[in-house]
Amino acid sequence: MEAWRCVRRGYGRCVVGRGRYPMLPHHQKSLARDWTTPWENLQRCCWNRHISSCMRWPGHYSRAPYPYFSSRHFSLNWRPPCLFESRTPFQYWNWRPDNLSQTSLIHLSSYIMNSEGDEPSSKRRKHQGTIQLQRHWEYICNHNKDKTKILGDKNVDPKCEDSDNKFDFSVMSYNILSQDLLEDNSHLYRHCRRPVLHWSFRFPNILKEIKHFDADVLCLQEVQEDHYGAEIRPSLESLGYHCEYKMRTGRKPDGCAICFKHSKFSLLSVNPVEFYRRDVPLLDRDNVGLVLLLQPKIPNAASPVICVANTHLLYNPRRGDIKLTQLAMLLAEISSVAHQKDGSFCPIVMCGDFNSVPGSPLYSFIKEGKLNYEGLAIGKVSGQEQSSRGQRILSIPIWPPNLGISQNCVYEVQQLPKVEKTDSDLTQTELDKTEVLVTAEKLSSNLRHHFSLSSVYSHYFPDTGIPEVTTCHSRSAITVDYIFYSAEKEDVARQPGAEVALVGGLKLLARLSLLTEQDLWTVNGLPNENNSSDHLPLLAKFRL
Repeated sequence: MEAWRCVRRGYGRCVVGRGRYPMLPHHQKSLARDWTTPWENLQRCCWNRHISSCMRWPGHYSRAPYPYFSSRHFSLNWRPPCLFESRTPFQYWNWRPDNLSQTSLIHLSSYIMNSEGDEPSSKRRKHQGTIQLQRHWEYICNHNKDKTKILGDKNVDPKCEDSDNKFDFSVMSYNILSQDLLEDNSHLYRHCRRPVLHWSFRFPNILKEIKHFDADVLCLQEVQEDHYGAEIRPSLESLGYHCEYKMRTGRKPDGCAICFKHSKFSLLSVNPVEFYRRDVPLLDRDNVGLVLLLQPKIPNAASPVICVANTHLLYNPRRGDIKLTQLAMLLAEISSVAHQKDGSFCPIVMCGDFNSVPGSPLYSFIKEGKLNYEGLAIGKVSGQEQSSRGQRILSIPIWPPNLGISQNCVYEVQQLPKVEKTDSDLTQTELDKTEVLVTAEKLSSNLRHHFSLSSVYSHYFPDTGIPEVTTCHSRSAITVDYIFYSAEKEDVARQPGAEVALVGGLKLLARLSLLTEQDLWTVNGLPNENNSSDHLPLLAKFRL
């Protein structure tokens, strides 16, 4: 089958490749080895094809099987009517309308498609193994509390080297794309060649990445249960990892895993979190989290424990109420696990796919420790929805009291009141005051948590302001994956009335650089021949 392609000409003509199309008008002109035909003739052949439903797409690639506009190259793809005698429907057609006129010429080309119909074979050969994503370590040094210096792809600055009696470790967060979810959402991967989507091709690539980066702690999302038992866990155990896994509830086939190196940590506790609650109608989704308490192995030295959490929050952009409640449940479990005898918290690393963009209310709540959600539309919580039209406002409170989690995102403990008077001894005035206080607390629209969390990544490139991207497929290219970590924030602690508990701090030493959307489309987006998930792995190096 022969493909259509379009090449923009400086003299205002649109070219589409030579071919044998008997249904086209017969007055084409020869152009070298190819043929051209006036635009109005081809327009008459395609009289019945509307393009009003085309979607705007910020990236560009030449093999989209559905309509889109490109904001960078202004190219347009759509599926034309049958132009072949055999009546075989054609896959796609690409043209650039910016310079087209009634006298423009259409050029028909003879690129040969493979049997899968996914891309020209000549272009496919160029993609295979020739272009790879370039990521490097950014080493970070805090010379003083007011300024952070990024050293780039270099060794750690000697001024940062104070590693005596310190414990360094690395963390990877990686949504590896469940095969079942890939196949159930195949419309997101129409830009991909079919062979790169097979699990037999993808898993060796994913394992290769894990081996290459050799992180001490792995937080994996979308880990399919059957693949975990048959391949993922045995492979990681052979690399020296201990693996813990929590499958999603219901009939969902995937879950979250936390794996750590035997040589670096001992396991103290495993704490799975199920966000589905039969007794809470709001919580009818099957997402989960996993929280581990790890003891670093430091010879001849006592060290604090480390709490590592991993989750994959609900995707639905219009259910911010569920997202916030799931996050509150995870934070409550972290608070319970990380709480120390002296009232502080041990160092915390919280990873995952939070299905929320930087700067969104949910993201800001994690970093700032507080959120007033009064009047906030549920579709605005994660920042994925651009319009709040027709959306309801978050209720106050978001979740019911029987969930057992306070507005401070901790488990509520049923304690016996320490009072000298019984209810019968209280005056009516005292009873009225008590009722007012309880009502005010229940109706508060302020959420809080007691951690001081920072993001490993800044989410924008400092020189250009271009957004970093952690996931890229046919529908979007955004940041939804994060590594948050606890660090002492003196400026927060000194604020009057600050309720942020001081925690054992982690020092960020380095992070693996992220990429722009344009970078990812140079390798045909994700997944591709070398990167086998629709997410990028996030990596950070910490010092305890």
